[in-house]
Amino acid sequence: MKQQIQMFVTKRLSLLFLALAVSIVTTGAFNNQNNSDSDSLDPGVRGGTPAAGGPRANLSSNYQQMFTASQLRFQEVDSVSGTLPNEAGSGLGPGFNANSCAACHAQPAVGGSSPAVNPQFSLANLDGATNQLPEFILSNGPVREVRFISNPDGTPDGGVHDIFTIAGRTDAPGCVDPQPDFATALAQGNAIFRIPTPVFGAGLVEDISDTAILANAAANANVKAQYGITGVPNHSGNDGSITRFGWKAQNKSMLIFAGEAYNVEQGVTNEVFPNERDKTPSCQFNGIAEDDTNMATNDSAFAPSAYSSDVVNFAMFARLSAPPTPAPQTAQTQAGAQVFSNIGCALCHTPTINTGATSFVTKEVNVPVNAFSDFLVHNMGSGLADHVAQGNAAGNEFRTAPLWGVGQRIFFLHDGRTSNLVEAIKAHKSHGSEANAVINNFENLSHTQKQNLMLFLRSL
Repeated sequence: MKQQIQMFVTKRLSLLFLALAVSIVTTGAFNNQNNSDSDSLDPGVRGGTPAAGGPRANLSSNYQQMFTASQLRFQEVDSVSGTLPNEAGSGLGPGFNANSCAACHAQPAVGGSSPAVNPQFSLANLDGATNQLPEFILSNGPVREVRFISNPDGTPDGGVHDIFTIAGRTDAPGCVDPQPDFATALAQGNAIFRIPTPVFGAGLVEDISDTAILANAAANANVKAQYGITGVPNHSGNDGSITRFGWKAQNKSMLIFAGEAYNVEQGVTNEVFPNERDKTPSCQFNGIAEDDTNMATNDSAFAPSAYSSDVVNFAMFARLSAPPTPAPQTAQTQAGAQVFSNIGCALCHTPTINTGATSFVTKEVNVPVNAFSDFLVHNMGSGLADHVAQGNAAGNEFRTAPLWGVGQRIFFLHDGRTSNLVEAIKAHKSHGSEANAVINNFENLSHTQKQNLMLFLRSL
């Protein structure tokens, strides 16, 4: 089914973009009948069983065992020293946003994005902690991390300020560590939010060669110029290669992504990020690093997993996870795929990029990655700008969010501001955004065309 969608959309790209793009941009060549948003509502999260969460196809038996073992490690709940019931992981804090990877990456299955019930809502006072819930953490809202735009002296900040601390917890005696002053930051417009990105299919994304990303970026150059699309790769400051993970494509690999998240989101020091972020003396209970290679283990898990650190397990779980599976096509979703292509969405949300290289897991060559992303960062305008720079990505630039699995996703955009696909699409339009011409096309669609587009997106 993925191949069918890929072939259909790719065909439409090649046949329609070059023929129609100029007329679309200059004349708005779409039917504007019955064009109210209320008539084209997002049908909502696709029902049925989760279309993601399992292992990739064609894995060897060893890799299959590694997937199973690392998936369990991904779900481990951390406490400060690993001594509390049902919280066997150690190293939590001093500051943290969650106590498990799977707490944040949960929808529609382990490895996904924010679940319907926000786990952060129950963490404020877990195990005796004395945290207050900030106003932006809601029981039915998205899991969020908070970044401050500026330091008190006006210099750029951009870093994560953890929502909770371990102060008051039964396993953190004597810890005194106040939460950041979120109320003031919000009042001053100095706080921005991020929500979790799914890790399904991450190994395929890692396998895409820089050459393939650059070739895709150069494709349809004239059409992209007509639309004002000028996305560029983000790059590693060390080796110059293209980075591709995170909201601003700021991370090179899943190992770096996992190590940073473990340290930033849970406060666990590790082999990749070995230093405590919060250095409050009364809240230091473990050695450095809190997560490292297990030189000896009695764990009954698959040996490579048992000996590996948590971050290696987290990265392997993501690398070995299968991409989301789209729903069976209907006449309406096929029509919606054509609309997606016709109005220019696929110029950034590229339906398929082949890896162009040998997969280090499956050893396959030129594997199609149906992520609906070009993995470039684009100027998304003043309406979505968060004023935080990461790598070469400026405060108004974001990675093209992969759309595979969007059918079963609840919250959208980098800050989770909406659960409605129509609203998410409209938010792409603002001063300076590269998406403005495409969103103009969307707004000129008929009710039927919009509805078919929504059904297509929810089928992914």
